[in-house]
Amino acid sequence: MPPRVVSLVPSLTEAVAVSVPGALVGATDWCSHPAGLDVPRVGGTKNPRLDRVLALTPDLVIANEEENRAPDLAALRDAGVEVLVTEVRDVAGAFTELARVLAACGAGDRPGWLREAAETWAGLPVPERRSTAVVPVWRRPWMVLGRDTFAGDVLARLGVDHLWAGHAERYPRVPLDALRAAAPDLVVLPDEPYRFTSDDGPEAFPDLTCALVSGRHLTWYGPSLGEAPRVLGAALRAARR
Repeated sequence: MPPRVVSLVPSLTEAVAVSVPGALVGATDWCSHPAGLDVPRVGGTKNPRLDRVLALTPDLVIANEEENRAPDLAALRDAGVEVLVTEVRDVAGAFTELARVLAACGAGDRPGWLREAAETWAGLPVPERRSTAVVPVWRRPWMVLGRDTFAGDVLARLGVDHLWAGHAERYPRVPLDALRAAAPDLVVLPDEPYRFTSDDGPEAFPDLTCALVSGRHLTWYGPSLGEAPRVLGAALRAARR
């Protein structure tokens, strides 16, 4: 039997659910995939209900150093629970960490979706053109992708270089005037973690080209990796026409 696993990371929840059926015994309120996932919910990624997690008697809790708070993970360890914490800063790291997580959750072999996704990314052609971009992930205050982010590497592999990649912070706060003044080729607006929409985001950049993209395909590392180049590439091409 696989270990009893509680996931505090939506993309890892999806990866484990489709790869090791029966392993998941709990997930966060934000774990929306796969559709119809029927497991107890333990609160948010930033504010999990630790009493609910412990009540599920997990053998393993899977987490991420960016999405989850260190004090929560320390409290789980203090309670005697094994916690596996992933660190994902680029596409290559995502594949490495996914293999580690799935092995810990009882996957005997590397799942087919993971092999196929790795082949898809390895086989990407060199982009014919490169574009500059700013990539807001929040507003009020405005925050953008900075250094060493998975989403930044995803975009770079698709020919989009975001302008705050060299910033000292991973998600710097940048005034809107500075974002506009940077005059990027594109403003890439994902629908998570902040839900940018056609009515909420583009109006802040009236003289710039905006690309609304799927946050799941930009920021999740799981089964969505396989279709991310196609989905994101189509959205970026549509904006640049």
